[in-house]
Amino acid sequence: MTTIGGRVRTAMLSAGIQQKQLAQRVGMTPDALSRALNDQRGFAATELADIAVELDADVHELITGDPDPHRLVLSARHSFDHETGSRSVDGLDGDRALLADVRLAFAQAGDLQPGAELPTDVEKVRRLLPEEFVRTFVDHLAEIEVDVVRIAGLSTAYSSTVEGRSVILLPESGNWFYENWSLAHELGHLALGHAGVIPGSSEFDAREGEANAFAAELLLPEARMRERAWDEVGLRTVADVIWEWGVSTEALRRRLSALALEPSPEVQDVLTWTTQKLLRRHWSGAKLGDPITRRMTEAGERRFPAWLQEAHLERIAEGAVGKGTLAWMLGVPAETLEVDEPEGSTELSDNALAALLG
Repeated sequence: MTTIGGRVRTAMLSAGIQQKQLAQRVGMTPDALSRALNDQRGFAATELADIAVELDADVHELITGDPDPHRLVLSARHSFDHETGSRSVDGLDGDRALLADVRLAFAQAGDLQPGAELPTDVEKVRRLLPEEFVRTFVDHLAEIEVDVVRIAGLSTAYSSTVEGRSVILLPESGNWFYENWSLAHELGHLALGHAGVIPGSSEFDAREGEANAFAAELLLPEARMRERAWDEVGLRTVADVIWEWGVSTEALRRRLSALALEPSPEVQDVLTWTTQKLLRRHWSGAKLGDPITRRMTEAGERRFPAWLQEAHLERIAEGAVGKGTLAWMLGVPAETLEVDEPEGSTELSDNALAALLG
């Protein structure tokens, strides 16, 4: 049976980092690291956390020898350069700390109940959702046991499966039409059984293409698109379609092109406008209490699944975890959060957190 020191040594070899370099990067003396690698002293939890970051390793696996059952094996929504045909996720490295925080929130919730299995066929997925699902897409996903997390600071959308639960992570963008496409795209990854679809992974381009095709058919079904005479519709009708279907002008323009449907020159022109410009000028409901701004506000609000927050409340009351993670989920200072806690409870120490992960 390998030890923590042995697993760290193996991870060092895989990362191509020398012992002296690693010690310097994580703030350990070379002697302390040497003794820890040879099992002559233990690693502190903070040392292991820093080492895991430097070696791009799973801290849970370094501690226990087993892969983290709560780890986020991510698929990410890419940026696509239509001129070069290249896909990228430029913000992935900067997102990792936030993604690790989300993973911890799920890990601290205790034993998770697996969610329902999603069908792989886009039409069958659509049948699980009500006809006008896009207006409250996030809520309807919760009804089919797809968990949605929305937090500030993420550069793009991600999806993962955690203990059998489907999870989609979104940035707080305020752009509801971009968010809808992100939800549909990541739902495609989950339904199609994709995992780890990030740049450099096997079949990255092909799987991103499959997820995008899934999103296009879910939000802009070919049959529905072909029902309209796009060369005859007016600007108000186009604005109504954008609002009701919850997509951007760019998404509609590209879908029309992909299906070889040619709109009138006037419609072609307005589909080069921003989504907001088209809606503000031509949508019939734009003046009715400003629902456009309301949608923007909703797409910019922090969100975690209600069941996850409830699970944390129960665990806090039991004394199993502190309230720091719940406060983070709510976006409030921990010291202002009043919850049911055992007398004399304190936040978990680093060593206690390491024990929890083990």
